[in-house]
Amino acid sequence: MKKNVLIIGAGGVAQVVAHKCAQNNDILGSLHIASRTMAKCEAIIASVRARNSMKTAGEFTAYALDAMNVAATTALIEKTGAQIVINVGSSFLNMSVLSACINAKAAYIDTAIHEDPLKICETPPWYGNYEWRRRQECARAGITAVLGAGFDPGIVNAYAALARDDYFAKMNSIDIIDINAGNHKRWFATNFDPEINFREFTGQVYSWQKGAWASNQMFEVKKEWDLPVVGKYATYMTGHDEIHSLSRTMAAHGNPDIRFWMSFGARYITVFTVLKKLGLLSEQPVKTAEGQEIVPLKVVKAVLPDPAALAPEYTGKTCIGDWIKGIGKNGRPREIFLYNIADHEAAYTETGAQGISYTAGVPAAAAAILIAQGDWDIKTMANIEELPPRPFLALNDKMGLPTWLKEGEKIEKLKF
Repeated sequence: MKKNVLIIGAGGVAQVVAHKCAQNNDILGSLHIASRTMAKCEAIIASVRARNSMKTAGEFTAYALDAMNVAATTALIEKTGAQIVINVGSSFLNMSVLSACINAKAAYIDTAIHEDPLKICETPPWYGNYEWRRRQECARAGITAVLGAGFDPGIVNAYAALARDDYFAKMNSIDIIDINAGNHKRWFATNFDPEINFREFTGQVYSWQKGAWASNQMFEVKKEWDLPVVGKYATYMTGHDEIHSLSRTMAAHGNPDIRFWMSFGARYITVFTVLKKLGLLSEQPVKTAEGQEIVPLKVVKAVLPDPAALAPEYTGKTCIGDWIKGIGKNGRPREIFLYNIADHEAAYTETGAQGISYTAGVPAAAAAILIAQGDWDIKTMANIEELPPRPFLALNDKMGLPTWLKEGEKIEKLKF
């Protein structure tokens, strides 16, 4: 059984991970959190203490760390005795943190795909550019590396695996739908790191259709969905992490079309379009008239609200899930929607974070518990859908993210 957890990152998702790990510290042992800004780590620990989230008396310590520095990260893992590292910092950190975990023989968990700061929308499948190239390295070192253990990617991958195992003989399509029906009361803000948020949408929109990669422009393909609780919402087909693993792992189960749909308000689309046309979403450095080198996208990030600051006033709900069509186990056509509903206000009351952070952070902590208990301590690298989905979904249900099933007019909460 593995013990002691190091959380890397100090944003909204890290705050949720910290609370959920604290609520399960009888299993996870001593807790540690590190980021470049020590004060942010200390504020998260203070939030955990203020909400009495620690299940048992125990250590929770903050550290300053540049996680791009592999040697320093390795040293901190060894110093803390952490056997599990939850990387919820910037996705630019993934490969350096993974290297440190391999060096220190610690399990690794992340919630998003690795990105190179100077590259946007690389050739698919994205996991093949960095993570999957290191699978054998993890296996040789006996290191468990669980990729994309958030909600999307993460729980939506587990929904696809559950559908594969329990509901379908063949899947024809998997449409992953992400609706944020919340209101943060700001004129404009992004729900997570603005730099990462905008980078997702400035390149090609890749989807997996008819057994091959298809490419579109952002906001080119629109579709309205009528979903439980949140009702009718317009969404746009968007490139996203989980498509790049599911396109491979679900190939033997009908080679389904896999698309990702996200809701955007008119204001977001307008602001995004203007910023992009002005070149302010570029990741490439430019020089000012004074000779100062800047990255336009980083300037935009600097002037926008910190996503964590949105939490106190956030209201409304999210609806995220998989709409799946195919042939059921009985040989007849079947269509189901596996999903979760999360509440922004409830998330803030419990953890001090908004619902988007909550849906990403709870699954990462659940993955850590499954590794600690041995269920997912596989000593190699895997995407979520390559692991047993039921223990993961059951634990997320217990920790605040229940799974619902809609089939026709029937809606039921799943029991695991």
